[in-house]
Amino acid sequence: MLNSNHLQILERSLDAATLRHRTIANNVANIDTPQYKSKQVVFEEFLQQELTGIQGTRKLEAYRTDARHIPFSKNGLGVTPQIISNPDQTVQNNGNDVDMESEMNQLARNTIWYNGLTQLTAGSFQKLKNVIQGGGK
Repeated sequence: MLNSNHLQILERSLDAATLRHRTIANNVANIDTPQYKSKQVVFEEFLQQELTGIQGTRKLEAYRTDARHIPFSKNGLGVTPQIISNPDQTVQNNGNDVDMESEMNQLARNTIWYNGLTQLTAGSFQKLKNVIQGGGK
């Protein structure tokens, strides 16, 4: 059954998957750019911390590092996906650290994840529709 955060979690997860896709595409587009440092999106770890906090055992502490950043939500989920530099990549001779094989692997995984999220979201809306219509036909 749907709980109060279910659709919000799906929405934030879809946002993260979309941002991850754009980030990977940007990395691939810059594969030959000297000194380019690849980026990655972190979200799932933050979401897990937030959900653990909602359940009462731990709470994700959120703060802004700059006054121009969007403030964290006080209601519902306060976690958003973030883009960080990828510290684990090996740097090539030109200072670029994009690894095409790794990027394609991440893109395939993200595509599968995104498709699963869209199916879950569609199923959630179908459940809501059924409830609104009185439980079925």
